[in-house]
Amino acid sequence: MLDDEKQQPEDIEGSEDTVAEATEVVESEDSAAEDGSKESGEDEEQQAPRRQRRERGGGRGARSGEAAVLEPPTEPPPPPRLYEKFKKEIIPAMVREFNYASPMQVPRLQKIVLNIGLGEALTNGRAMEAATRDLAVISGQKPIVTLARKSIANFKVREGNPIGTAVTLRGARMYHFLDRLVNTALPRIRDFRGLARRGLDGRGNYTIGIREQIIFPEIDYNQIDKIRGLQVTIATTAKNDTEAIRLLEHYGMPFIKDTVEA
Repeated sequence: MLDDEKQQPEDIEGSEDTVAEATEVVESEDSAAEDGSKESGEDEEQQAPRRQRRERGGGRGARSGEAAVLEPPTEPPPPPRLYEKFKKEIIPAMVREFNYASPMQVPRLQKIVLNIGLGEALTNGRAMEAATRDLAVISGQKPIVTLARKSIANFKVREGNPIGTAVTLRGARMYHFLDRLVNTALPRIRDFRGLARRGLDGRGNYTIGIREQIIFPEIDYNQIDKIRGLQVTIATTAKNDTEAIRLLEHYGMPFIKDTVEA
């Protein structure tokens, strides 16, 4: 009996320890569950704005996806302003001035050729790439690389060497480029006082020499490697220089006025 009485308190103490351990385990599990619920709540709160941005299309992935599946414009581009001016104003004025029997006799723009000569391309391989990029930005069309037709020993040129780049504009791009050239690029030339009339070749074609490509606003001065010049040739269907000059004047080309000495 005494042994049983002695052992009974020990059993009670062991059971109390077991209950205490069980309560600690339950409390730890509850705290862990609360922490997990808080973390999951915070994760959901963080993911909610991301989900909303994705739904609105504001995320990076949405932006790249939109750029990849960008739909083409449904409306056609606006017609060239100078072409509308040619049909409504220039044709009647030229018919009255030159007494044409038909409006179809009025000279028209045929094409515009932009050309950059690169003698340095023989020694500098990057010059051709930079000039081609500049010409593409100016014209809005991919240029071609011109090759040497024959070998010239004095200039160290062999047949087939790339020596320049050129692009030919026709149609709407031709009129858009002429509009930008007359109204935006030429006024940006330093000390500009007008274009000389001696650039005509006698067959209705006019050539302009531009010393700096940075007069075009499309060219970023910080992105170019060197100041380069280019040649702009405007080909028309005029039969003589007089008709070609008048046609270009109607388009707004700022020629130097002829002064008559007294």
